[in-house]
Amino acid sequence: MTINKIFIIGLPRTATTSVCLAMLGLGFKTAHNAYTEYAFNEAKVIADTPIFCDYQRLDSHFPNSKFIYLTRDAKSWLPSIKQLLQRMIVNLQRSDGGFNPHLKRCYKDTFSPLTADNITQDDFLLQCYQKHQQGVLDYFQNRKNDLLTIDVSEPQSYQQLLTFLGFSAEQGRASGFEKINIGGKVKAWQDINNILKIESTNKGRIDKILY
Repeated sequence: MTINKIFIIGLPRTATTSVCLAMLGLGFKTAHNAYTEYAFNEAKVIADTPIFCDYQRLDSHFPNSKFIYLTRDAKSWLPSIKQLLQRMIVNLQRSDGGFNPHLKRCYKDTFSPLTADNITQDDFLLQCYQKHQQGVLDYFQNRKNDLLTIDVSEPQSYQQLLTFLGFSAEQGRASGFEKINIGGKVKAWQDINNILKIESTNKGRIDKILY
């Protein structure tokens, strides 16, 4: 059976960019975020927003797809997501602009209620993480062949990715996943030049209907 799409459904700051970079290296057209119909139609691999929020709808819309759920240790994820959300909160909450509506919806749904106070609280953020994780595990509980769960900090994770996708070790990158977006940086994907990279927007424009 031919794989339709490969959706990376880990939450932000779980190494989605590193996995997307690995997918480019394996020859897949890849989008890190997708806000146009073209991006959804053209990319084979899609991550981040709106994927981590809409994976169940995407499963129905793109049958025969595979899903990769990324985990991360709470001690490293919490400070990273906290820093990201604190940078984003103003534009997430603006009613007169800010981020695009697809991105806003995903963050508000996943980190609900999204308030300046809540995103400073470890307990709140961990509950959001666990709720999302449990939703993924429940949804795919009888479809283990369709879901790969990895933590990219684990040494065997890259080989697990290759096996899941049907690649041999020789077809992959000898050193495994490349670490990028380190130290709170979140824009490394923008600097990547690759013919297989699919832009998330059409020169800044988005579509109201994505799929």
